[in-house]
Amino acid sequence: MTSDDDTLSRIKALIDEEHGLRSRRERDEVDAAEEQQRLRSIEVELDRCWDLLRQRRALRDAGNDPDAAAARSAAEVEGYLG
Repeated sequence: MTSDDDTLSRIKALIDEEHGLRSRRERDEVDAAEEQQRLRSIEVELDRCWDLLRQRRALRDAGNDPDAAAARSAAEVEGYLG
């Protein structure tokens, strides 16, 4: 079971990692291909975290238990149509 705070902490950690990765790339400490691969992974994980947080908030707003929310797969989250 993941709380809102846990999810928000994970989001912050991923954003920090993204910023660190970009800084390392600027200093040529990581190559562009490695940067892009990791950035894509971070983006997918961020999408999954935001999706879980939205589920929890929607359940809470509807008077239901937010702990009933479950993390969805990357394929499911990334397959949403905007």
